[in-house]
Parts: sequence; structure tokens; C-alpha cells
Amino acid sequence: MTRKFTILGLLAAASVLAVSPAQADDLKDAIAADLPSLMDIYRDLHSNPELSGEEVRTAAKLAAEARRLGFKVTEKVGGTGVVAVMENGEGPTVLLRADMDGLPLEEKTGLPYASRVQAKTRQGNDTFVMHACGHDTHMTGWVATARQLTVRKDEWAGTLVMILQPAEETGEGALAMLEDGLYTRFPKPDYAMAFHDAAGVPAGYIGYAPGFALANVDSVDIEVKGVGGHGAYPHTTKDPVVLASRIVGSLQTLVSREIDPQDPAVVTVGSFQAGSKHNVISDDALLLLTVRSYGDDTRAKLLDGIKRIARGEAIAAGVPEDRMPVVTLRETEFTPATYNSPEFSVEMARIFETRFGKDRVVQSKPVMGGEDFGRYGRADENIKSMIFWVGGVPMAEYQASLAEGTKLPSLHSSFWAPDAEKVIATGAEAMTAATLQIMKK
Repeated sequence: MTRKFTILGLLAAASVLAVSPAQADDLKDAIAADLPSLMDIYRDLHSNPELSGEEVRTAAKLAAEARRLGFKVTEKVGGTGVVAVMENGEGPTVLLRADMDGLPLEEKTGLPYASRVQAKTRQGNDTFVMHACGHDTHMTGWVATARQLTVRKDEWAGTLVMILQPAEETGEGALAMLEDGLYTRFPKPDYAMAFHDAAGVPAGYIGYAPGFALANVDSVDIEVKGVGGHGAYPHTTKDPVVLASRIVGSLQTLVSREIDPQDPAVVTVGSFQAGSKHNVISDDALLLLTVRSYGDDTRAKLLDGIKRIARGEAIAAGVPEDRMPVVTLRETEFTPATYNSPEFSVEMARIFETRFGKDRVVQSKPVMGGEDFGRYGRADENIKSMIFWVGGVPMAEYQASLAEGTKLPSLHSSFWAPDAEKVIATGAEAMTAATLQIMKK
């Protein structure tokens, strides 16, 4: 998931990060003192990533850490997911989530602890594996938060539910954990929180977006059927390449002419597959689409429009009824929009501002990336939820990119190497401070 912030005044703020107005306190000092141990965990996780749904070693390692801290731990929830529960008297129930999976990429960061892990994809293809989305920082921050909340049990009351989620990258993990009884076998939360590293922001900055933060993500296949034949005699065929091209062009009008210009939406044809030889008109073509939106009504309008356009262009081309395009929505790959509870998000942002200073906490615009954390709030409208960003770009690299106009590696890049210490320390401090405030005695 590639994410960007729109940050007002970021240039000025970046220059004063080293002299942040946030005052050192017990929590900040405690996390700093724990960083050597945390970085050992981080480097191990970074060096040993696992693909979506296969996070066996990762889950076992962190489950053992949670047990050591006194949590009641259940493994294999929704596949390889972990649920760690700590009850501490009467009070609200807070869920804190970290995702575990890596990506099928060969790491090119040059780090001494870079991943050299190789695995097989679900399709049976050999691949390298890398934590190119920073989930290793999320998990290490999760451990740091668990440690701090455990030693501060006299400061909070309620039930803490800390989960490690598999398969975020494939959009399956949150749903799998919910369907496996996350809210019935375990205490249902009143609040749910998570953080994600960001690849366009200086390390240690925090971003938040009240309301919609990330988009609905749909994958759609359009099988375009034609009538094939010899390339020299196109009049005897119904060319699926021409028809698919018309469909691609008409799909652009969905956003430009059918959706309110102030309602963000994306329809991208990411793959066009057809034919095998110069002089053969194929029988079919295949279009692969990604469709992004925020509201459920807009999503429905886009998906219905795709079906209408595909069929309408086929009719206009004279394609027989039995050769109409087949539009398939990949339901298992759907990720719903992430909606941050507005008042709750603003309240948490004020806590972050008090702790880190206003220069380092910035309201950001929603993005069209996907993140299945949104499912935890959608599962029950009474749950207040928020995901926030923690900048991960090393300050020297960020300042060089501003001065020289160089492009920074994005999330999912084989070159992405965040300033892990700052991401982990900032994420853990923010998560711990927020939880202590929510569950304050």
C-alpha cells in the first residue's frame, strides 16, 4: 500500500525535528531504554519475512513474547493470527492490531540484515520475500506497546486485546479473523487502533485523517469474447481486441462523467491480455481492473457501470448474445474503505500533539490505497476506530530529496528501508499514550 501525505508547512517543520518541543518523560525514556532489545526483534523479523497466510514463524515468535508478558494468548485465529488478551478490572476494551505478512520481492536495500528468504507463491512460483511495507516495524511497535502497558497496569483499567493479523497484503486477514470469532470468542472492543509507516514523510512525524482514510479496493476481471479468425480477413470476425479497446476507453467516462467530481474514484485497467500471433485474431481478450472508491454508493455505481459498459460496447460491436463479455468481481480480494471515527481521531490527535508537538502531528488527506484494518470498525458501528501514519523516511534522505528533487522509494519498493528506530519508538509511544488515555483509571 503506497500512501502519501499532503502536509502544510512540512518543510519548515522538518528542519526542527531534532529540537522537537515534546518533552522527555517516563514513557519516552522507557521506550528509548528498551530500543536495543526491540531492534533485535526488528532485525530478526526483517530478515525472516513470510508471505500472506504463511506467517507461522512470525506468529509463534511474537505469541511467545505476549505469553511472557502475562497475556492470555490464542494462536491460529483466522489462519495464523494471534489474539493476546489482558484483563485488568472494569473499563473499556481496546483492540490494538499489527499486521505480519511480507511481500514477494527481492530486497535491494543493502542492509546487513536484509532478507534473503525465498518461498513459493500460491501459484507455485519461486520468489524472494521482503518486508517492503514496513510490517516488521508495526510488529515491533506492537511488542513495545505491549511491554509498556504491561508494566503500567496500575495506570489503566479494562481489557486489552492485542492482535497480530495475517494476510493484510491480500486483503484477507481481518475478515478471516472476524469470521473465526474475533468478536465472539474474545472480548469485543469499544476502540480499535493501529499505525502504519509512511514512505513520503520524515521519520517520527504522525499523520491522521478523520473520516475516510483509505479506499474501497475491488479487483474486476472482464473476459471479452469475440469471434476469431485470420488477420487478413477481419470482416469474418468479431475482433475482441478492438472491442476490449473500446471498453477501456468507455470505462474512463465512469469517473469523468458519471461520478461527482468531488467524490474521488479510480478505475484503472492494469492488464490487457489478448492474442498470440501477428496474423491471428483471437477468440477472446482479458482485462484486469482495480477499482477504488470511498462510499458504498459510489462503489456500487462504479461496479454496475463496468458491467453496463462492457455489455453495451459488445452490443454496439454486433457480438452475438452468447458471446457477451463476462464481468467477474473478485469478492475474496475486496478490501472495504477504512473510515476513522472523526471525533475519536481528533481526540487522539490532540493527545499526540501534546506529546510530540504540533509540528510533528499533521492532518492528512485520505488516499486511494487499501488497508483491511477498516473491517474491524465496520463489523460493529459502535466501535470507534483509527489508523494513523508514522513517517519513516530518514531525515537526511528526506532533506536531500527536497534539495535535489530526487525520488524517494515508496512502500512496496525493494529499496524501502525506513528509519526503523524512529518508526518503532514513535508508533509505540503514540499507541501506548493513546491507550493509557482511553483506559485511564
